[in-house]
Amino acid sequence: MPAPFILDRSSVTQVMAWVLAALLPGIAVYVWLFGPGILITLSLATVTALAAEAAMLKTRGYPLKPFLSDLSAIVTAWLLALSLPTLAPWWLIVTGTLFAIVVAKHLYGGLGQNIFNPAMVGYAVLIVSFPVQMTQWAGPLELTGTSLTLAQSAMVIFGGDVPRATLDAVTMATPLDALRTGLLQQFTVDEIMTQPIFGRYGGTGFEWLAFSFWIGGLILWSRRIIDWRTPMAFLLGVWLTAGFLHFFDAGRFGPPWFHFFAPSVALCAFFIATDPVSGATTPRGKLVFGFGAGLLTIIIRTWGGFPDGVAFAILLMNLSVPLIDAWTQPRVYGGADRRGKEPPA
Repeated sequence: MPAPFILDRSSVTQVMAWVLAALLPGIAVYVWLFGPGILITLSLATVTALAAEAAMLKTRGYPLKPFLSDLSAIVTAWLLALSLPTLAPWWLIVTGTLFAIVVAKHLYGGLGQNIFNPAMVGYAVLIVSFPVQMTQWAGPLELTGTSLTLAQSAMVIFGGDVPRATLDAVTMATPLDALRTGLLQQFTVDEIMTQPIFGRYGGTGFEWLAFSFWIGGLILWSRRIIDWRTPMAFLLGVWLTAGFLHFFDAGRFGPPWFHFFAPSVALCAFFIATDPVSGATTPRGKLVFGFGAGLLTIIIRTWGGFPDGVAFAILLMNLSVPLIDAWTQPRVYGGADRRGKEPPA
């Protein structure tokens, strides 16, 4: 038998299929708590991603079938869609998805060559360019008492005529938005968190969404699709940074469990930070990458210009990956370490 001698039966398609399957619990909870609008967002992002992928493959002279069937474009579309407001306008979804596939993925060489996480590039472009449109979040059923039907959600997303009173009844600020706004108005964290949008640990309803992403992440870990180092380091970075700030000034900084049970943190820990292409590859590097992303997430949430810092934290750490991998390379058995020091005789 010729080298290599390690047989790996996994493939890109199988890995991506498991990632999509692991997202299904989160999508189910999303529909249950926030209405079926997310299904339209997911469908529109998926169709756009596949169309953009096909167009770029044809332009670059690559065969369509093997690359369209590897499911990587759909994974990017779903991760971006789950990061967007449930009732975001259709053109926002299409713009973000096109930018993720065309610019962040194919202009860098396609799958395996992109230095940035495509879904987070798409999100960052949208939040910087269209901050107002990125606030159209549906409130949880537990608070609103009702949700838009699939047809009503489609009307909102595609610009149909929906009564303003109906829309106002089912939309509200996210817990991160509410916390940030309250702090800017000089309220303390304890005063802000008396609002109904805040639950026992995180946001009302949002806690269950985060828990569902945790379940999906554990499925990926149990199947060894992802390594434990990056998500654990990311969560530790979030907890320690938020806990440090909360310990010294509990009135100005949210408690660590509030950030820990945010859906964006759970989604990032298990599905975004673990991207094998744009993330660190060495064992120690994954720890550094994850912890740095968690630390930056809290710093950006606290002092940055946007309520959530996950996308920008991931992109900044993507920039650092070459340096992280270079400085955390394990020593070859019997060889010198990166400082040129020989092993003891």
